[in-house]
Amino acid sequence: MSRRILITSALPYVSGAKHLGNLVGSLLPADVHARFHRQIGNDVLFVCATDEHGTPTEIAAAQAHLDPRTFCNVEHARQADTYRRFGLSFDHFGRSSAPSNHALTQHFYHRLDAAGLIDERVVPQVWSPVDGRYLPDRYVHGICPYCGAPEARGDQCDACGTLLDPVDLIAPRSMLSGDTRLEVRESRHLFLRQSALVGRLNTWLDTRLGWPPFVASLARSWLTADLKDRCITRDLTWGVPVPRPGFEGKVFYVWFDAPIAYIAATQDWAAAQGRDWREWWWGEAAGGSGYVQFLGKDNVPFHAVSFPGTLLGSGEPWRTVDVIKGFHWLTYEGGKFSTSQGRGLSCEAALNALPADLWRWWLIANAPERADVDFQAARFAADVNKDLADVFGNLVQRVTRFARTAFDGCVPEGGEHGEAERALAVSVRERVSTIRAHHEAREFRHAAAETRALWAGANAYVQAAAPWSSLRTDRPRAAVATRTALALIEVCATVAWSIIPNLATSAITAVGGVASAGPPLWPDDVTDQLLDERRAGMVLPSSFEPVAKLSVESSGFAGWWKRAE
Repeated sequence: MSRRILITSALPYVSGAKHLGNLVGSLLPADVHARFHRQIGNDVLFVCATDEHGTPTEIAAAQAHLDPRTFCNVEHARQADTYRRFGLSFDHFGRSSAPSNHALTQHFYHRLDAAGLIDERVVPQVWSPVDGRYLPDRYVHGICPYCGAPEARGDQCDACGTLLDPVDLIAPRSMLSGDTRLEVRESRHLFLRQSALVGRLNTWLDTRLGWPPFVASLARSWLTADLKDRCITRDLTWGVPVPRPGFEGKVFYVWFDAPIAYIAATQDWAAAQGRDWREWWWGEAAGGSGYVQFLGKDNVPFHAVSFPGTLLGSGEPWRTVDVIKGFHWLTYEGGKFSTSQGRGLSCEAALNALPADLWRWWLIANAPERADVDFQAARFAADVNKDLADVFGNLVQRVTRFARTAFDGCVPEGGEHGEAERALAVSVRERVSTIRAHHEAREFRHAAAETRALWAGANAYVQAAAPWSSLRTDRPRAAVATRTALALIEVCATVAWSIIPNLATSAITAVGGVASAGPPLWPDDVTDQLLDERRAGMVLPSSFEPVAKLSVESSGFAGWWKRAE
């Protein structure tokens, strides 16, 4: 029975080139999950948006000599194109600056204010005389007062995970100019009284199942600690205006409006599709649906505490997340990816170097689900060569090439399936069932490992059947083995389609499968598919382009790829 599945991935900041760590930390696994659920027949809505508000955008726009709106137009289009090239199958890729998100953010503010959950307070703000502006939290760096880390940001210390205010930092300095003569000035702001929501959030969290242990632990640690009320406004001009007298010239904090963009993106998609957005987000209309969020571990507190607090505090029947699938960091050659320092590999550079599926496979097969994972060029090349060239690519290429040579480019006719084929059907059915279970549980590394094992088993069958050896002495037997191998390749490709859609589609087409505009249906009846003789005599429509092996000259950022001789 079909279910509605809502899938969201953390909103990427509109400024700065996105790197492979951004991709594997939320966007790519969300896409794999969406593709899988479409394969098994569920009604999937996969939405995301660029996170466009805040000081980083203002500063990046000024550096580009553009106003923030124009800058966001350019960068949103750039990111959308990059994600399209990576095969990310968003149903809607929106923008946090959209009118729908402005209206929704202001709606939530009014609901929270009416519920007594908004306080107006005078707070100290950091002012830089050199920069001539208030500095946002993340643009003030200094020593963490809790763990002593030297590069804590004004909003959070990455070393110990403590949420901070800029005035808490020891020896603070501006990250824009290096100004250390920072002043503290008073400014009036609005606070969301998260402390008043602890009871409701704990009760809500008690009902959440299937979260990775580290995600549940992070969420619980925030609630068991002294959950602070959160300032939700900023002294900026670019953002969602605060609809409150005396707050002209102020906007909502980006982390207040950004998660609301999930709902706004759904509304924009629904308006274009003639659907009702309430089916995904509102009361009984959303009953029976599932909602999974994908995000990096730094985003867990905002999605596990702050955003649910906004939804619950509104007093309205909003849909809250069922499962938060969090990820650790992908590091680069022993150090952190850093957009600002130009360290690592951007998504655009990766796509310019190699086809998307090579990156998709390695990143999912090595997803940082339980701990940080280090990207190393040599390891990447070795893994891609082994998995995609030697195992999957070689399987497809040698079987289809043999069928073209030995059986005039057709699915061979004749012969009867034997014990080897029946045993193969049993083992493949079990393996496919295991792969499906891993996908349903969002265990991406396990799903990739079992997919790799399925490919290896297919190669083992072909090697043992050796139709090239029996072609002259027992042509019917060679026909059965080849026909079975072609059907087996389609199964292997279909279950891998969510991870490597382009390679999988090419393989499915090469063995005579039907490549439709939609996803290939998950192979539930594997036995029937492997032993099916209805395609016998069908002309194989196309050849399969082999996966070229890679070699690595060096592990530097640029120019380290070349094709193996």
